[in-house]
Parts: sequence; structure tokens; C-alpha cells
Amino acid sequence: MNIKKEYTDAELLAFTKRLISKTNEIQFQITKNDSAKVVFPYSQKEVFQMNLNGYDNLAKEHPYFKYKTLSIKKSLFSVPLTYMGFGGYLNPFTNEAQVNDLLPMYNFPVTSAHEMAHQIGFASESECNFIGVLASVKNENVYYQYSGYSFALRYCLGIWQVKNEKIFKLLKKQTHTGILKNYKESHDFWRQYDTFIDKGFHFLYDNFLKTNNQKDGMEGYSKFVDLMVNYYREKDF
Repeated sequence: MNIKKEYTDAELLAFTKRLISKTNEIQFQITKNDSAKVVFPYSQKEVFQMNLNGYDNLAKEHPYFKYKTLSIKKSLFSVPLTYMGFGGYLNPFTNEAQVNDLLPMYNFPVTSAHEMAHQIGFASESECNFIGVLASVKNENVYYQYSGYSFALRYCLGIWQVKNEKIFKLLKKQTHTGILKNYKESHDFWRQYDTFIDKGFHFLYDNFLKTNNQKDGMEGYSKFVDLMVNYYREKDF
């Protein structure tokens, strides 16, 4: 796709503001109340089937993202996956995507789309986050769009929280309270399973990624912001 990975703080700030505006718009479209969190109305089984719409639309622009055979399901190991701090994985023997079925549902479509990206041949976690977000926001269903945009926005806000606390607080004020409630839902979910176990597995998985030619390790998950900023440099949401 010839996407650059470099960007300036000014470009990241402009992108984050656009993302806030778009996510706010969709959150209000769904809830009609900027203080209400989004409650996802579909089942997990429906998510897998409905994700195909986003992938089909994405493949019209980029044929190499075509998803052909639906092979994804809820993981039988969702509890240990949660304790390890993961949303899903790809079964290396069957190429079947497995998704943690305990996740907050507003986040379920983009997480599923991430695992589906692994299935079509992409190993990089940053690239699968990028593809997963695109497949979600290009879905015709607004709940899927919300899942994708809110996911990307959370990463951007996280970067600003580390980079510049003052800017982060200003951006947070511009974000609808309902979106922040969804973020708190995710935070509270992961916190109840926060143990030394997930830190240990993250350390092991970080090393696994690095030994498999993913030099950024666990940091690669957030590197998709580089791709998002540059992909949307001259595109509308």
C-alpha cells in the first residue's frame, strides 16, 4: 500500500481531533445521548458473520484483503486468555481464528476483525490492528464503525497521555462522555483479571514476536497508529 510510517506531532494531533469528531458523531447517532455508552445489540455469532460486510467493502478498494472462508469462533480458553491479557489468537494448526468471548461487546467486532486479518496471511500485530480497524469502519453497520473508530481513538489518546498530559486532557474533554464510559468498561474488565500471570505472558509473547521477525514485539500493537495517520492523510473518514 506504500504507506509511510513517519508523522509529526502536529499530524497526529490533527488526526486525533478528526477521530474524536467522527467517533463522537457515531456514538451520538447510536445513543442520541452524548453521555450514554454504546450497548452492542448483536450476538457474538452474528459478529463473525457480519464482519464479512466490512471485509468485502475493504476488498473492493484493496483486493489483497479479501476474506474468503469464514473460519472463526469463540475460544474455549477465554478465561485463561483473559488472565494472560489477550483478546484472541490464531490456531496455527487449523488456521482458525479464536476470539475471547468475555470481552466487552462494543470491542468484539474490531478484535474479531484483527484475528481474521491473521487468517488471510498477515503476521504483524500492527498491520492486523490496522486491517481490523479498516474492516470495521468500512462496515455498513454503525455499531461496527463505532468499534473500529473507538478502538483507534483509544490508542491515539493513550499516545498523547504519555507524550503530553496537557494535550491529552484537552482531547479527553472533547470526547463524548459515553465513549469514555465504554473505555472505562474495558478498563474495569481487564483490571479484574490483572495478575502477575498476564505480565509474564506478555513478556514471553514479546520475546516470541521478536524472534519471529517482529522487532517491535508487544509495542507493535500500537504501531498501527503510524499506518492510520498516514493512510488517512488525504482521505475522509
